[in-house]
Amino acid sequence: MPEIHPLFILAAGLLTAVVLIIVLRLNAFLSLITASLVVSLMSPGAPAEKISRVAEAFGATAGKIGIVIALAAVTGSCLIRSGAADRIVRFFVYRTGEKRCEVSLLASGFFLSIPVFYDTVFYLLLPLARSMHVRTKKNYLLLVLCMGAGASITHSLVPPTPGPLIIAGTLGVDIGTMILVGILVSLPTAFIVYFFIRFYAGRFSIPMREFKIAGPETGPAPGGRLPGLAVSLLPVLYPLLAISAHTMVSMLAGAGDAGPRLLHVRAFTALLGDPNAAMLASAAMAILIWIRTKHPGRKAFRDSMENALMSAGVIILITSAGGAFGAMLKAARLGPAVQDLFTAGTAGNGGTAMLFMGFLMAFIMKFAQGSSTVAMITASAMIAAMIPSRSTLGFHPVYLAAAVGFGAQCGNWMNDSGFWLFAKMGGFTELETLKTWTVTVSLMAVCGFLITWLFSAVLPLI
Repeated sequence: MPEIHPLFILAAGLLTAVVLIIVLRLNAFLSLITASLVVSLMSPGAPAEKISRVAEAFGATAGKIGIVIALAAVTGSCLIRSGAADRIVRFFVYRTGEKRCEVSLLASGFFLSIPVFYDTVFYLLLPLARSMHVRTKKNYLLLVLCMGAGASITHSLVPPTPGPLIIAGTLGVDIGTMILVGILVSLPTAFIVYFFIRFYAGRFSIPMREFKIAGPETGPAPGGRLPGLAVSLLPVLYPLLAISAHTMVSMLAGAGDAGPRLLHVRAFTALLGDPNAAMLASAAMAILIWIRTKHPGRKAFRDSMENALMSAGVIILITSAGGAFGAMLKAARLGPAVQDLFTAGTAGNGGTAMLFMGFLMAFIMKFAQGSSTVAMITASAMIAAMIPSRSTLGFHPVYLAAAVGFGAQCGNWMNDSGFWLFAKMGGFTELETLKTWTVTVSLMAVCGFLITWLFSAVLPLI
């Protein structure tokens, strides 16, 4: 039986997902698993493995994100119920003023996403956005879009986040240069996107919907007593500091000949900085704060944990199904097919054409399989094989790395876990998420690419 072209398989998978979710209104988990099975059945491989590999890919994704999501759900629930989230919100509002609380969310997401995965930043900041809405009556969509957009920008541009770290290595870019240029192009992008969000969010009237993970959200914590600011920040800051500390120690240890003392430190930070261990410690802290502050009874405590974990279970199912969908597109050999589309005729093109190629390759891979990190890895490998000499390119290859990073954020839709995090944890429908989140992040990516192109012309660094 002749093999089906990967691009046709991609179209079939995308059509299946879109029809089931948007037209037939089928549950997202069932829709994505069905689309994964369709893609797998059309892809190369032994008939006996075409079903089992979907289950294996689903399990692999769940193994990576399941514990973190469940523990983050517990942490978020306890932060709300103890009043810790409200205490942090009051601090942010005090520092920025109630009229500019969305700025604090965008800035927090921007800087926290440098050392930490985007998903973790979203889990930790969402309770703050919801509490800010309750306290300030600000447009809920405005707050969540600012939070998510800020985290998305640096997630794909600034090391030590894994994606840009891998791009820098593949393209032969010094990590320090990647950090500096990543921040250089990210800051004006964030500035422009902020004003777009202010305008765009005002065109929608989407209420903040009840969500079990956060429990009651009707203003200040019951009883009037709130935990202190330092105590309230601890469950949020500890995993960020622990994970980023291990990242930095690992970078130092891998930069050259690491002495025995540094290796011992890395072994220690590897334990504390593991995302699962860090989030377990964070959940334990949040639980203790809730117990000491509000003294919930055993039944209230048990019910709260069960509600949080049930809500987390739905999110784990959906994000794992999205991961399986992406894995099946990889099994369809989509990467080589995309590379073949762009290899012919690229020799001798100028630097601007190469920038566009890097952005477009990353965008197609992102749109096809969902993961920004996978898109960055794949596109940077493709573009690395086509880079001419630096003199022919006309600028430092770090700008190619930035173009790939922005391309990997464009086209954020239903096969990406970030799409479902925004939709399910934020309380938006699939169509609302497409109209708001997908549009915002895609515009951010295009805007960032244009800024990268401008800097490559004005400040080529050669």
